[in-house]
Amino acid sequence: MRCRSFIIGLFLVFSFQSTFSQATKEAKAFHEKLNKEFKEKETSPLKKEDLKEFQELSIFEIDTNYIVSANFKRTPYEKPFFMPTTTDRKTMYVKYGEVSFVLKEKKVVLEVYQNQRLKTEEEFEDYLFIPFNDLTNGVSTYGGGRYLDLRIPKGNRMMLDFNQAYNPYCAYNENYSCPIPPEQNFIELEIEAGVKSFDKKI
Repeated sequence: MRCRSFIIGLFLVFSFQSTFSQATKEAKAFHEKLNKEFKEKETSPLKKEDLKEFQELSIFEIDTNYIVSANFKRTPYEKPFFMPTTTDRKTMYVKYGEVSFVLKEKKVVLEVYQNQRLKTEEEFEDYLFIPFNDLTNGVSTYGGGRYLDLRIPKGNRMMLDFNQAYNPYCAYNENYSCPIPPEQNFIELEIEAGVKSFDKKI
């Protein structure tokens, strides 16, 4: 019996290590993709003068402590609404569900949204979105909050990797219209993972 428990324990350890290893690779690939998009004129949100000097985004070191397995709760029958943005433009979303998890011994609950226009496009039909604020905003990260992109899970669990948290485009150029994270998505923790605030000297 003890031997069986030991083997199961080893299996779980290796499974978690494999998951974190894969997540780390995905985070690195995500950062590389972001930097590539920002460097190219056709895809960069940067202003012309900032693009000339741009080398790479300032990003926290990848930290597996910010990779969490969250409980996902679907919230059907929610009514679509216009999410406020940094401009007069409004985009229609619907609350798709909630994720709950424990991070640094604190329980966190975040609302998950689905863009009603994007879901009609094949590439984004399972796309979900978490805009959030945390205690790093205005200090080491953009004051207006950051975003996480997700895909609709098959079950009631969802992996969240805050190493892939990124800034809205309006952090680089005020001409963009960006959804403002709702009050209920404020995390009372310092999420020191993902993209930092933009330094034009970088």
